[in-house]
Amino acid sequence: MKRGSGILLHLTSLPSPYGIGDLGPQAYKFADFLQAASQSYWQILPVNPTYMEHGNSPYSCYSAFAGNPLLISPDLLVKEGFLSRADIKVNRSFSAQRVNYKSVTRYKNRILGNAFVKNRNGLSTNSDFRRFCADNASWLDDYALFISLREHFQDKPWNRWPVNIRDREGHTLRKWEKKLSERILMEKFYQYIFFRQWFSFKDYCENKNIQLIGDVPISVNYESADVWINPDIFKLGKTKKPVFVAGTPPGYFSTTGQLWGQAVYNWDVLRKTGYSWWVKRIGHNINLFSMFRLDHFRGFLAYWEVRAGEKTAVRGKWVSAPAEDFFNTLVKRFTHLPIIAEDLGDITPDVRELLNVLGLPGMRVLLFGFGNNFPANRHLPHNYVKECVAYVGMHDNNTIKGWFRKEAGPKVRQRIFQYLGRKVPEKDTSREFIHLVMGSVADMVITNMQDILGLGEKARMNLPGSSKGNWEWRLLPGQITPLVTKRLKRLTGIYGRE
Repeated sequence: MKRGSGILLHLTSLPSPYGIGDLGPQAYKFADFLQAASQSYWQILPVNPTYMEHGNSPYSCYSAFAGNPLLISPDLLVKEGFLSRADIKVNRSFSAQRVNYKSVTRYKNRILGNAFVKNRNGLSTNSDFRRFCADNASWLDDYALFISLREHFQDKPWNRWPVNIRDREGHTLRKWEKKLSERILMEKFYQYIFFRQWFSFKDYCENKNIQLIGDVPISVNYESADVWINPDIFKLGKTKKPVFVAGTPPGYFSTTGQLWGQAVYNWDVLRKTGYSWWVKRIGHNINLFSMFRLDHFRGFLAYWEVRAGEKTAVRGKWVSAPAEDFFNTLVKRFTHLPIIAEDLGDITPDVRELLNVLGLPGMRVLLFGFGNNFPANRHLPHNYVKECVAYVGMHDNNTIKGWFRKEAGPKVRQRIFQYLGRKVPEKDTSREFIHLVMGSVADMVITNMQDILGLGEKARMNLPGSSKGNWEWRLLPGQITPLVTKRLKRLTGIYGRE
């Protein structure tokens, strides 16, 4: 990592007339802004396909490999000749402030379906499409079948499909591949379009000297293609239902812990396969991003396992995982591991030791720095190390302004003022926090776009433990003014991060 700074803003939060941010013109415009403001990094959340039933969370997806069709740009579909301008007409106005996933999904399904119909006959002779399908067959074929089956069975979880399909009996799958061949082809077309737009966008960012930082959740949704395709590498019962689910113990975000409900890995089986599924997943993300945050890094040494059916994560337990053997396998397989380790929460000495051995940067979050262990808290800038990634706040946190108003009690505010050397009004807290982190020794600094703009609680991206209203915030057209760009560029220069 070079000394630099960047912005955390998910693609869904970009402006667009289509109800949700996408890989179109506004993504390129944001990259232009980053370059003009002397930023080096753009961090986003996972780009995999999301469920409305799971609150549209990018951390709970249909697949760890597929791209989210909601991020496909209608404008680029027109520019690339897949649709006409009339085809992408919006019949109703979308909110510029929040993503309405139900309306957006309906609209995107309509135009993408139309694009498939218009281009379907040419796919058999489209060498680019055929090459994409061949290059990605290891995950694409089964994923497209999974999505087609799920639609056929009216979105029932895969463990409630007919047993011979649930258990992936070969002759049965071949029969359904023929029966659903058109829908399977459509899904492959969607993925082709997504990755076509993705790599054009990535190339543009790299030409602007902007490195894209992705996010890889440790767990996958039980109702995903990954678990259906690879049931042996998860702790499932005879009927393929989870025996245990993933989560975190009680802590900062919740007094009852976080019950993710996602499938738990069977690391004994993974070890016997040479961690082949994980090796493929890491390689896939190395191809997509300049670097990526590996979420819940502690879970590779020990993970919080909760018996399926529990209402909270309180009655879980820590279970060891073969971290050393796993990462040795990755080191042998890849020439470099561009990983940022999410090492937040209750981190044990063995986690720190592994990070040091691997040479992976961990994280610091200033918002966590003013607790009872002040001023020894590792999240305070004077305790940072050079090889870390420092954040003002994260996507799971309130904005700095909202946190200061609603969550920081009198003692915390007193510590903040002591650290700054003076009292500051609420309206200045975001700016002061950004200055503190930018001036630190940390090689890399990432700031939420909401905090760059000094926005309040309504701009929060996610509230852990809440199932409604998350992942909806959007940047408004015109919020990034020339003055915002000028101030950020000047700040970046002052602290030697250009």
